[in-house]
Amino acid sequence: MNDSSPTAVLDEDTDIAAVDTEAVPPPAPPDLDDPTLYLNRELTWLAFNQRVQHEADDPRTPLLERVKFLAIVNNNIDEFFMKRIGGLKQQIAAGVHTPTVDGRTPGQQVEECRSVLAGMQAEQDRIFLELLTALEAHDIRLATIDALPKDARERLREHFRRDIFPMITPLAMDPAHPFPFISNLALNLLVTLRYPGGSEVYMARIKVPVSKDISKRLIQVDGVNTFVTLEDLIVNNLDMLFPGMEIDSCELFRVTRNAIVEPTEEAANDLLELIETELRERHFAPIVRLEVQAGMHKTHRGMLAAELGLNEEEDVYEVPGMMAKRDLFELASLDIPELRDKPHRPGDHPVLGNDRRNIFHIIRENGPLLLQHPYQSFSTTVERFLSTAAKDPKVLAIKMTLYRTSGGAILDSLIEAAQHGKQVAVLVELKARFDEAANIGWARRLEAEGIHVTYGVMGLKTHSKLIFVVRRDYAQLRRYYHIGTGNYHGGTAKLYTDLGMLGCDEDVGQDLTELFNYLTGYSPPPSYRKILAAPYTLKRGILDKIDREIAVHERTGSGHIQMKMNALEDSDIVRALYKATRAGVKLDLIVRDTCRFRPGLPGISENAQVISIVGRFLEHARILYFHNGGDEEYFIGSADMMRRNLESRVEVHAPVDNPELRQELRLILDVQLADQRTAWDMDADGQYTQRTPEDEKAKGAQQTLIGVAEKRLAAAAKHKEKTLRSRLLSHFEHRLAEKS
Repeated sequence: MNDSSPTAVLDEDTDIAAVDTEAVPPPAPPDLDDPTLYLNRELTWLAFNQRVQHEADDPRTPLLERVKFLAIVNNNIDEFFMKRIGGLKQQIAAGVHTPTVDGRTPGQQVEECRSVLAGMQAEQDRIFLELLTALEAHDIRLATIDALPKDARERLREHFRRDIFPMITPLAMDPAHPFPFISNLALNLLVTLRYPGGSEVYMARIKVPVSKDISKRLIQVDGVNTFVTLEDLIVNNLDMLFPGMEIDSCELFRVTRNAIVEPTEEAANDLLELIETELRERHFAPIVRLEVQAGMHKTHRGMLAAELGLNEEEDVYEVPGMMAKRDLFELASLDIPELRDKPHRPGDHPVLGNDRRNIFHIIRENGPLLLQHPYQSFSTTVERFLSTAAKDPKVLAIKMTLYRTSGGAILDSLIEAAQHGKQVAVLVELKARFDEAANIGWARRLEAEGIHVTYGVMGLKTHSKLIFVVRRDYAQLRRYYHIGTGNYHGGTAKLYTDLGMLGCDEDVGQDLTELFNYLTGYSPPPSYRKILAAPYTLKRGILDKIDREIAVHERTGSGHIQMKMNALEDSDIVRALYKATRAGVKLDLIVRDTCRFRPGLPGISENAQVISIVGRFLEHARILYFHNGGDEEYFIGSADMMRRNLESRVEVHAPVDNPELRQELRLILDVQLADQRTAWDMDADGQYTQRTPEDEKAKGAQQTLIGVAEKRLAAAAKHKEKTLRSRLLSHFEHRLAEKS
């Protein structure tokens, strides 16, 4: 090798200063379009469910809560097959081979998901058996009928004869009886039988009638905490269904159908008809998974796969333990306090709980209020806001978006407002997956009460969480609002961590006026003063703020971005975050499930960390923070960093300008980033490791925030009491002074 070559090896006596550094080319910048920089959406979502599954396996989690987590994972996986695997199979059938940003084709994604799911199922079966053993130690048993005493079996047989038998319709399968329709997620028994002494085998299918109207899946025995499954009860009483026949076999199976059914908009006269058509078609949608009882006869398994149009090698899953473990919710709901988390009752907001005046007066005089659910009550905050608006004679109009709701107080207030002569306009999102039928019912009920109901902008889901109230304050109109991260659903408000803001900022109010005009009329997409709204300003606004943070960091060295969200999937956002971390900007990401970003990559994302919080509540709030050279910005809103949210939905993120509210958001972010009990760290390969606290009694972020909410409420009550005493003392002193 020529010693003058710039690639020559330097020996220990070489004068480094004398080397011609200009001859050594600088390292090429990384290609931020490299597929290896992006994790797969489906696989990272499954990884989140593995973290949830870990809670079912963690002995630190109360026993019935572990059962609940196992049910949650199974429910999530059912939906994963219905939505994600179903969608990928549609792409495969359509001949789509285009890889995603992470370089995987639809076929490759299905194959890799199948491998992960197989491992998860094996773990679930192991955990399930361990949980059964642990439950037995507390006299909670999932038994087989043949293991019960004779008198218990007789009582169950009478229950079957009286309450179950009349609801069952065995369906024969032979040349005169075609293969029956199999409902989505229903449990079925495949029965083979013959006439006494006969050699010809017949087949029949029995649908296990699990429903709130007929029977639960788990049947309690004699009032104690011993349960048998409904299918076991049927199997043990087949002689009633097939009298005089000999039963050869009885095997359980279940199918999962694709939930991605998109009829063309031209096929329906209006959006309501479109969604009703989709619901009907979903009932008959293609099957994406067949689950069969482990050990099912190969001939029966093959027959089912063939009749259902499935690939036996790819689409059939053997389940060795309990099938449809999501029904374990029935067991997890047992009222045994010592086996559950300590009950949590959401408290009042520290301002609203100690002030019973008209809520609009409180907002106007105190400034904006930050609501934190489930630490603070949904009913005494959001429902109070809407209920007051319905009754207040000075309120002239109410506008609202409904994506998912439990009805109840929310709908009652809207109806009451209309009955009081107020203008009420509600945008009901009919395409909220799996809530379409409920939302159609809500929409029709509201229309019947004279409320103006719209279904949003054709082609866009409206996912924003907004209540907008126009009130006459003195001689002027003032606009009040609630902007949230979660649905207007009283049930999930107790189970999900969400944020909301009550306020009356003039610029935000004007923005919401224009947004609702766009949603209900034909106004062109507006530009906004303060809010960031998808699909027109949110994504561009976030990208601009990331670029600004890079520029600020180059001047000050203080660049810092923090984002809390459910999912980080949009490749443009991920690419921009890589640019920021390469420039030295510190990046903290709190991402519940799907995350394409890889932290800790040398020369690319060394300044970044990704954590995931898995606790008793489902993390659902979204917070954006930009240090901005000390002129900090905080936003809360409805959108995750997913392409569908940023480009194909109506979403709203609102700025949080009030210093006290910012302190509350800062505390949430700091507590979650410091969590040593329920936080998981992602490494550069996309694998997660749960943090291990030094103190075994360490609390997770959610438990810490429960304590913070309780202390704030107690402090507010103490302050109110002190203020009242001071006023009373002043009053008496004044009276005494007058008498003297």
